[in-house]
Amino acid sequence: MLSEGLVHLEGATFLRLADNITNDSLGPSSKDFQKVFYNPAMAGSRTRSVILMKNIIDSGFLGDSEIYAIDGLAASGLRARRWLNELPEEYSKRMRVTICDLNENSLNWAMKNHEQFPPSHGEGILTPRQGDLRTAVLDQGWHWVDVDPFGSPMPFLDTAIQSLARRAVLEISATDTAALTGSSRTALMRRYGARVKTDGLAHDSGMRVLLACIARNAASHDRSIQPILSIWDSHHLRVSVKVTKSIKVSNELEENLGWRVASPKVEEVQASIDAKLMPPSSLESLPMHCFLPLSYPINRKDNRVSGPLWVGQIGNESIMAGFTEEIAMSLCTTSLDEDKLLSWTERDFELEKRRILRSIRYIQQEAEVADCRCLILTDDLASWQNQGSPPSPNKMIELIQNKGFKAARSHYSKPSFRTNAPWDIIVECLNETQPPM
Repeated sequence: MLSEGLVHLEGATFLRLADNITNDSLGPSSKDFQKVFYNPAMAGSRTRSVILMKNIIDSGFLGDSEIYAIDGLAASGLRARRWLNELPEEYSKRMRVTICDLNENSLNWAMKNHEQFPPSHGEGILTPRQGDLRTAVLDQGWHWVDVDPFGSPMPFLDTAIQSLARRAVLEISATDTAALTGSSRTALMRRYGARVKTDGLAHDSGMRVLLACIARNAASHDRSIQPILSIWDSHHLRVSVKVTKSIKVSNELEENLGWRVASPKVEEVQASIDAKLMPPSSLESLPMHCFLPLSYPINRKDNRVSGPLWVGQIGNESIMAGFTEEIAMSLCTTSLDEDKLLSWTERDFELEKRRILRSIRYIQQEAEVADCRCLILTDDLASWQNQGSPPSPNKMIELIQNKGFKAARSHYSKPSFRTNAPWDIIVECLNETQPPM
């Protein structure tokens, strides 16, 4: 039984923080192999992981028997403990969860927390495994593999995919955003074999580069991926994909790979339309960006080009639609009065609930446009069209929907929306938001 260390609540799960970390620690900057590593900046990621797991189990994708899951770089083990504690009892009964980490201190601390604060319903099996994920993960076929490293996930990707069951979910985090967003070009090329233009869409491009790497690796093992949730959150990118064993589908990989071009020329926009990567539109006004198929001849010295990257949809409509406030509140919050453990006030509990809801903001709405490739940053849109002031994303969405097209706010850090509207309709709606001269 742990007696030292500050008691903390994340979601609906309690943990004691080791003496070497505090509630205000921000994680990566304080990373030390010998210390028990807890990063509150990843709380939103862990919340989404709980809700995602419930939605996937609800969908029947993982069948109806035991679910073998591994938190591959577990650190404090909180992600796995939140799975077991915050999922409904009937789901946790099926869970066989392993926490893996090189740091024995972390595993010991995680298991002591698990003993002191077991799942409230008493169900779920948690097993520690000390060692390198790249060897530990190959022990069996996993239905759920979470890879959340300090830096790039690429060293772990191949073995993680090899270890998956015929139908599985793979969640990958990347904190090397300087590389993935093009700020560190040599690291991006070295790790991911790609380039990214450092513009407003750099994080979306980086996310798609990561998805392309996962898809190519999966295809090399006769597997295919289907993205179910892709998020840029603060200091990291996070993608979650279904992975299935299928030679036929993996052979269609090239259809989902391509390039993003900024300030495209007329012939590039036409090629994008011909490839059905953007809806037909007048070419009188050219868009800010367009996707091109992998087969399009690209000048590798052209700094307008990002890729190769994933040009397919980056989320699953039915799964994302399950990220409701009601589900988040029912799974990931608690009203327990733990005065003996927590020094929290009613205000503290309210702030935690707000953090939970903020972590899923816009995901449910974005489900409606999960199949839409066009991501529009409203600030960039106004300057591209030489308009005086950026329009409200909500106003643009309303106008586009009134014209019969899909549009919804994006879970992106900048004011933005996704839509299937042709570019000339987007421009028309922008003009309608501007005050009369």
